[in-house]
Amino acid sequence: MENNYKKYAELLLKRCLNIKKGQPLLISTSIEPLDFIRELTKVALSLGVKDIYYDYNDGCIKHEHLKYLKKKDIKDNLLFNKKIFDEYTKKGAAILMLCGGSPDIMNDINHDILKYTSKLSITSRKYYKEKQLNNEIPWCIAAVATLDQAKMVFPNSKNPINDLWNAIFKMCLIDKNNPIKEWNNKLDANNKRVKALNNLNITKLVYKNKLGTNFEIGFKNNIWCGADTESKDGRKLIVNMPSEEIFTSPDKNSANGIVYASKPLIYNGNTIDKFWIEFKNGNVINYGARKGKEILKSIIESKGGNKLGEVALVDVTSPISKSNILFYETLYDENASCHLALGEGFLECSKEAKPNWLNKSDKHVDFMIGDNTLTIEAITNSKNVTIMKDGKFKI
Repeated sequence: MENNYKKYAELLLKRCLNIKKGQPLLISTSIEPLDFIRELTKVALSLGVKDIYYDYNDGCIKHEHLKYLKKKDIKDNLLFNKKIFDEYTKKGAAILMLCGGSPDIMNDINHDILKYTSKLSITSRKYYKEKQLNNEIPWCIAAVATLDQAKMVFPNSKNPINDLWNAIFKMCLIDKNNPIKEWNNKLDANNKRVKALNNLNITKLVYKNKLGTNFEIGFKNNIWCGADTESKDGRKLIVNMPSEEIFTSPDKNSANGIVYASKPLIYNGNTIDKFWIEFKNGNVINYGARKGKEILKSIIESKGGNKLGEVALVDVTSPISKSNILFYETLYDENASCHLALGEGFLECSKEAKPNWLNKSDKHVDFMIGDNTLTIEAITNSKNVTIMKDGKFKI
């Protein structure tokens, strides 16, 4: 396990963040995976990083706070107020966010309090979010194993935490001799498909599958992007580890039709499942969920949460999809399925400096709609092209 921890740490620091000698580092992480955090620290220090801040968090501790605290008490509590991100961004830091928690732990917390804490997490780090969205800082979101999540993912396992770590290592190619080389090869292939999509000059995508999805969405001066991102200072980054997607931002006023979720969505410690959303002229006009409807409502009713900011394509033959594992963590589950996102769009996906068609929001919430029956047809100025059939790329 120790050797895999080291290889994972090297992948995150050397390739994903492309960290520079002497650059500060902020690590936001659960308190559980201390063995990995210790190895990550060793690697960071060996690379010349001298200033490391650990933004520790824990679902159980947060849960206990939210049972008793009022909004006025939460406002300056550093469990929820993330101003430290702004402070380290101003210092030129690289930001590494390690996700892994306790799905459904917030089920008994008042929805209004959860909505407030979610907004506080974003609004308290505005400078960081601005720099992140403009690709002006190195940042990455990656996964770590936590016990509650491991028990959900592997309910019949005698050693679920070990099984979850091994699944993470496999999805991130840590089981290969040279993970960084493997990712470079993978990204080269991904970039060829990105180029093919951009060459089509797509004006609209039409989605249909057997779940009931019947949906279309349009584009204006957009750019398709992949996992291989370049920061403003020319560094090659991978901002999600792992990443199988090709993504862009749509015209915020163009979504029409209905989409059905193909996987549960874990949001703020709650599960939203068996849900659907209907759009007209870009706006959500109706929605429903067998579980978590109130949480879905809070997302949609937030600023900009009633429009789409991202369209992402993922082949059902991706390693995560083929694993047939439901991770109960969006970082992984979104890379097993085509998905959309309510909320903030990506400026990097626009040919324009100030696109008026790009959605603005204080949220970005991915949800999965792809399966092995999904067909996506691209409408272009010259022809129609089937880019996905039965969940697989055709370009």
